[in-house]
Amino acid sequence: MPFSSRFLLRFGWLLPLLGAFAPLAPRPDFAGLYRPGPRLEVDTRREGDSLRLYLRLPAPARLGPGHPLRVTAWPGYEARQALWQDSIPRHRQRPRPEADGSVRLSFCLAADRVPAGTVLQVHTGTPDAKDNYQEPTTTAWLRLTPAHLARSFVLADSTGRPLLRRYVRTGELFGIDSYGLYQPVRWARYAVVPLAALPPMTGRAAIVGGPRMLPVLDSATARPGEAFRFAEPGLCALRVGGLAGVAPRTLAVLVAENNYPTLTTAAELIEPLRYLTTSQERQRLTDAPDPKRAVDRFWLDIAQGNQTLGKDLIRRYYDRVTTANQLFAAHKAGWLTDRGLLYVVLGPPPSVRRLYNGEERWFYSEGGVNGGPVTYTFRPRPSTFAPDYYELVRRPEYELLWYAAVEKWRTPSTALTGPNVPGAR
Repeated sequence: MPFSSRFLLRFGWLLPLLGAFAPLAPRPDFAGLYRPGPRLEVDTRREGDSLRLYLRLPAPARLGPGHPLRVTAWPGYEARQALWQDSIPRHRQRPRPEADGSVRLSFCLAADRVPAGTVLQVHTGTPDAKDNYQEPTTTAWLRLTPAHLARSFVLADSTGRPLLRRYVRTGELFGIDSYGLYQPVRWARYAVVPLAALPPMTGRAAIVGGPRMLPVLDSATARPGEAFRFAEPGLCALRVGGLAGVAPRTLAVLVAENNYPTLTTAAELIEPLRYLTTSQERQRLTDAPDPKRAVDRFWLDIAQGNQTLGKDLIRRYYDRVTTANQLFAAHKAGWLTDRGLLYVVLGPPPSVRRLYNGEERWFYSEGGVNGGPVTYTFRPRPSTFAPDYYELVRRPEYELLWYAAVEKWRTPSTALTGPNVPGAR
């Protein structure tokens, strides 16, 4: 008997155990996905027994040899072994180049391969790229909820292309792209007061919750295929379905100012300063004869007359507000959310973990006691209007840390000492 056969007969029982100790994928760090800049955008639509994924690769989009499109399914964000991985061949991608150099793709997966709770990683970079799961231009992560697997429509722009976002701008024309028959759409516009997030040491008793029932300002039923345009900012709910046995599904849409996610008006520039200022300071800015110039003067005074430093502080702060708007838009602008609060004041987290229970933890190497590390935990608080909303776990011990972080913005001589401290990008 050959040696290989004798070896298998005697030691073959060890092979499964050896496989159990094979190297596992490291737990991913998602901090890279919170860097400012362009990113791979994704949305989904249920189509019969399939789930269609829509992607938009930012310019310069690279596909083809050396840059395959791959999908990996994980049982959870902290999983170290994938359920499966597939490469999507070119003929299934339906690539559509855009004038700006980006590329749109779409492809289908069998719905029975992606049950609720599955985490999909879509990647277009080179297979051997280090830390590719952190590169926002080539990688997107999506945890599939029951809503993802049931919703048979997507928001589309005026030309019929998927919007790939959950907000529209005032005056923007958009529509509903349903799979199969046109479905009736009933929309309702709600009166909401977008409350800003409170500091991380705020006690629960001091947090004012929103009303259990939002008052409806107006509502109507749209004709099949009819486009929508809302003139006022606010929150709209689109209820789609009900025809030919299709169960109605609700999708909330934030109607933002027409320059969102950027800020342009004086009022828009003053509001995010609430994280650094008192209400009296903001009122003085609002009441100034020229509020926009007053905002410039506010930053110039902080910079002690140094125009270069003042301009740099303005750029850094409002760049963070814009990025928070892109990343965390929910039932309100992204900078108003709990994650937006920390992002604007503390900056992009150097390390991020997403746990099996849905929590997200942000680790900062500086900013803790005696300048040491500090961790902030966010817990998912999904609702009909904000299915991807996270709430910060507030703690009294954050108080001194928070005031120190704000003070670094108010005293810029110490705000620019390193990449991971407030005031640095």
